[in-house]
Amino acid sequence: MFGAIPYKTKQFYLVLIKISIVVGAFYFIYHKLSSNESLSFLNFVDYLKENRRFSLKTVSFLVFLSIFNWFFEILKWQVLASHIKKISFTQSLEQSLGSLTASLFTPNRVGEYGAKIMYFQSKFRKKIAFLNLLGNVFQMTITVTLGLIGLIFFIKKYDLDINYLKVARFSGIILLFIFFGYLSTKQNVIKVRGFSLKKVLEFIKILPTQIYFKGLLLALIRYLAFSFQFYWLLHVFGVDVSYFNAMVVITSMYLLASVIPSIFIFDVIIKGSVAVYLFDIVGVNELTTLSIVTIMWLLNFVLPSIIGSGFVIKFKLPETK
Repeated sequence: MFGAIPYKTKQFYLVLIKISIVVGAFYFIYHKLSSNESLSFLNFVDYLKENRRFSLKTVSFLVFLSIFNWFFEILKWQVLASHIKKISFTQSLEQSLGSLTASLFTPNRVGEYGAKIMYFQSKFRKKIAFLNLLGNVFQMTITVTLGLIGLIFFIKKYDLDINYLKVARFSGIILLFIFFGYLSTKQNVIKVRGFSLKKVLEFIKILPTQIYFKGLLLALIRYLAFSFQFYWLLHVFGVDVSYFNAMVVITSMYLLASVIPSIFIFDVIIKGSVAVYLFDIVGVNELTTLSIVTIMWLLNFVLPSIIGSGFVIKFKLPETK
């Protein structure tokens, strides 16, 4: 990254970058809270005061669920990264939360890839980027699988008016992309950071089966943690719904929010819009839904990124030896 830059100059640029990342992350959080057109921060706070449901015990349990959620994300990264270089849970914690802070304001969280590879020597960095991608694929696999199951139940239960012709067209386009992607792989055409997609797939194939099993299992546990947190918030706001019926809507929401093309800056808005649409069908008012989405964002992204900002400030480039 810094090449043959003199040591003092390198350290100056590194400090400048770290400060810029932290300032950018905090400004992004402030901007999202102060300029949310769907739910202003003052209305959000007033609504929480009116409900008077957030006791110390309730808040502590919600924070515990967020810690539980990130514990398994950190453990998942430790499993993946240790295939290249053994890292401790503490190192994985630092890398996971530090990269979250660095990626908070980047499109589709691409900053996470650049941040995580900086914790490793240059000879490991391309493989680390692939492993980070694999970790995200694990989480997406769980989201899509459970989301499709939930969406099927949702459609059957609420008899939605769906244009199946449009669905068929969309599915056909996806299949064409998969087909051409397969042909490109065979022809060695597609490149990922200078490597052919074929080589990327070969690297993935040689990974031990144990990594796939552990990665998917940890992704599943994490998904169950934050989806239960959403259900618990429904309960806190007085929404009378069974766990199964709530999970039908929640899994559908995460699926639809994940497949809609977006940049991460608008991620909370998209999740809010999808959640409002789906929960409105089951009778949950818009203000309650938007408040829950905001609380989920504060607990699972803002709080960890604030902690991660400390790791960003103390970051040091790995030794070259």
